[in-house]
Amino acid sequence: MIETALLPFQFPFMTNAFLIALVVAPPTALLSCFLVLKGWALMGDAVSHAILPGVVLAYLFGLPQIVGAFAAGMSCALLTGYLSENSRVKRDTAMGVVFSGMFAVGLILFVAFPSDAHLDHILFGNMLGIGRADLWTALALSAPIVCVLLLKWRDFLLHAFDPAQAQASGLRTGWLHYGLLTILSLTVVSVLSAVGLILAVALLVTPGAIAFLLTRSFGRMLALSVLVCTLAMVGGVYASFWLDSAPAPTVVLALTAIFLLAFGRRRIEIARASRAA
Repeated sequence: MIETALLPFQFPFMTNAFLIALVVAPPTALLSCFLVLKGWALMGDAVSHAILPGVVLAYLFGLPQIVGAFAAGMSCALLTGYLSENSRVKRDTAMGVVFSGMFAVGLILFVAFPSDAHLDHILFGNMLGIGRADLWTALALSAPIVCVLLLKWRDFLLHAFDPAQAQASGLRTGWLHYGLLTILSLTVVSVLSAVGLILAVALLVTPGAIAFLLTRSFGRMLALSVLVCTLAMVGGVYASFWLDSAPAPTVVLALTAIFLLAFGRRRIEIARASRAA
């Protein structure tokens, strides 16, 4: 029985999938809390789609994919901010225009310049094909992201709730704003090889949304989001072995199921409170 349960850990490709899950879960979960509170859920979606042209251009010029992906992600974030601040167009509308346009450019470049890169791996990830280099790259990006978010979470929190108060308190709101955009782009790059562009948005939104439903303290929200994301990723990878399914979509389904359970629990609590009143 125990030998059967531990069977997935006997395969190197499954071991690497578990390791990449443990590496990318903390940064995505922590960042998701700030994105949920700040109302930037669509920004994560925009950046994850918009890095496609950067990945293709990096391949064409012989550069590392992470360089092109980061440059494209930051370009998307900065262009969205510029359009929303210098026109009557709202931020969510600007995001939709920018990320759809950049994603279309990426698709055109991918078709116009055939390469050995697989579009499916770029879009949906390839957790079972993770190598040692991918693990080290993800760890090198994830570790500083986690450190910055944990050390400066109070500053980011104040800026998310009340930018004017943050500025009056002496915080450099510009640094916090663009710092969070930089962290977002780096986080998307760190999960690129694992879950791909499309499914990355689930990791950047769902853990924070689950924790937001289950707790009222932001400190607990951070801890709970990391716990939920880690369990969902490891559990999803483990379940995919027995279900013979792709790990990344299985992880997202696990997160979605947990969110629905958290939502149901919250609705029950509200109903009980209304009856008691």
